Amino acid sequence: MGTTDPTDPTEDPEVLALAAKLFGMARTGDTSALAAYVDAGVPANLTNDKGDTLVMLAAYHGHAETVAALLARGADPNRANDRGQTPVAGATFKGEVEVVRALLDGGADPSAGQPSAVDTARMFGRDDLLRLFGAEG
Repeated sequence: MGTTDPTDPTEDPEVLALAAKLFGMARTGDTSALAAYVDAGVPANLTNDKGDTLVMLAAYHGHAETVAALLARGADPNRANDRGQTPVAGATFKGEVEVVRALLDGGADPSAGQPSAVDTARMFGRDDLLRLFGAEG
């Protein structure tokens, strides 16, 4: 039978509650509050149990301002989740053009991940996004 380590922050109910709150802020686009937490020391590349970063969640849920704020605070635009998906591929899948633009402005690589944003745009016939990526249809 396992024991809990009281010094392990991943087992602290208060830490887990705060993490859930932060991931919720990313999903809902609560830019100012989330930025304040990152400014106060929360890692910009914080991930959940599926490897989704705050940027991934904000991107997938269509919050370009939140994505830009996280990228400005050092979040990695190319960090893939546990399934190999990148934020720009997720935003492409969802058709979130402004989020895609914010990610590209922040250094996202549309060829990264599986499937990549380029592959996703081709799959869905998004020639507008392929042009943004500098890729041919």
